[in-house]
Amino acid sequence: MRRLRKIKILATLGPASNTEATIEELARAGADVFRINMSHASHELLAQTMAMVRKVEKTIKRPIGVLVDLQGPKLRVGKFNTGSVQLATGDVITFDTDTSEGNKTRVHLPHPEIFESIEKGHKLLLDDGKIEMRCIKKSADKIECEVVHGGKLSDRKGVSLPDTLLAVGALTDKDRADLLAALEVKADWIALSFVQRPEDIIDVRKTVQGRAGILAKIEKPQAIERLEEIIKLSDAIMIARGDLGVEMPLETVPGLQKRMIRMARQQGKPVVVATQMLESMITAPVPTRAEVSDVATAVYEGADAVMLSAESAAGDFPVQAVTTMNRIAVAVEQDGLYQSIIRRQNIEPEATAADAISASARQVAETLDLAAIVTYTSSGSTGIRAARERPEKPIVALSPKLATVRRLSLVWGLHCVRTDDAVNLDDVVDRACSIAYREGFARPGDRIAITAGVPLGTPGATNMLRIAFVGQDGVGSS
Repeated sequence: MRRLRKIKILATLGPASNTEATIEELARAGADVFRINMSHASHELLAQTMAMVRKVEKTIKRPIGVLVDLQGPKLRVGKFNTGSVQLATGDVITFDTDTSEGNKTRVHLPHPEIFESIEKGHKLLLDDGKIEMRCIKKSADKIECEVVHGGKLSDRKGVSLPDTLLAVGALTDKDRADLLAALEVKADWIALSFVQRPEDIIDVRKTVQGRAGILAKIEKPQAIERLEEIIKLSDAIMIARGDLGVEMPLETVPGLQKRMIRMARQQGKPVVVATQMLESMITAPVPTRAEVSDVATAVYEGADAVMLSAESAAGDFPVQAVTTMNRIAVAVEQDGLYQSIIRRQNIEPEATAADAISASARQVAETLDLAAIVTYTSSGSTGIRAARERPEKPIVALSPKLATVRRLSLVWGLHCVRTDDAVNLDDVVDRACSIAYREGFARPGDRIAITAGVPLGTPGATNMLRIAFVGQDGVGSS
């Protein structure tokens, strides 16, 4: 099943889509990777959902990636004796360690790490930023705050601290248990929420040990300050614009999105744009014009993937949402301006043989008008290097490892196929040509570029670039 676009679609599964039939519909409509949100899923549901995805994968005969999204540290206020309070600008309210129900002047805050880290003058944002406060006084067990922008504050509403670097890692006890459960069911990607520092990635990598890709969700101002280090240590990043837009001025988010996409591509790391992409399709069968433009912008910028959250997890039109996103992406990539915009964002290859060959493969394929670029990859790095070049020609990524082709399903432009390892150079050519023919990328008489980043049964096959002719029935010759 060949896609007509290069950007990938990441769809969240939930109550509206958590059946085998719907998962298959979503995959056929365009979903390349499925997200399971552990904020709402038990370990039993995780295993059940993974089993359904793997059944669908066999049915449609196309590798499907699964991303398990860890909840991360959720900061929330306690409960009020009346369920909620109305706070006006200028009011003063105290957060404390007293577990009794609160009122208009005080409320429990069950997070000792906030008391340890917050400083006078720091902002507190509550209920997704609807209420803003400023710390005017603090002690070991009390934080006194002045209300800057008031509103109704209800039980258990979330708290964000954009100015405060919390003395706590990105993994809670729940996250550690969920991480082990995700690795047990062989998830392809682990999404780490509320990353603040590079050390958060290092901590998770000790547990994962290469069994899954680590995707860092960028949604904290502290992560922006150390962005380059975080991207370098991660296997991919997600621009989580929801929380990022709460903790940072909204008008800065579009610029940050562009910056992060280019920085991730520079480092050869997949980048996902997420949150509110087709938000209105939760309740409507068609998106707004602004949402269509938002998705199109991510495609024009060269993001690896765009994500649907509640639209596919809990909305009334999950399949239509994926279909719409697919249609937008196809239209953008067929636009005459698309390739020139992508080309202007070209990244200089690093001074390595592997990067030089990937850059050469793109140039050769476009100059000679080849049908496709076929890459052999074991770990996935050769496929990612080929995608980093954003070639005009399609890329077919071949690997003997099922885990690799599933993980690469998140990466821009890669049509992933699992195949047995080649035994010699003739087999490399034959296998590449026959698969390109079988998958609909080349016809008899076409030429393809073949690259490999690992030894393929014979000396000299590492970091190779060859041009091959596709003969009758896909038989190749170079």
